[in-house]
Amino acid sequence: MALSISAVVLLAIVVFLLVRKSGLKAGHAAVCMLLGFYLASSSIAPTINELTTNVAGMIGGTQVLRAVP
Repeated sequence: MALSISAVVLLAIVVFLLVRKSGLKAGHAAVCMLLGFYLASSSIAPTINELTTNVAGMIGGTQVLRAVP
């Protein structure tokens, strides 16, 4: 559940920055949010959830490789 909350906060920050800095209109952001709600209740929602979980796992499991002198 913590991963979902983090993703929501991250996406909210991205949308806020797009509205403030890149000229994204509030109406466009609302349409994107509605699309998200409809996708969440569709039959593709489990696939999206699995994809984002796997990507987050890959990002969390990667290690920074350092050059050994």
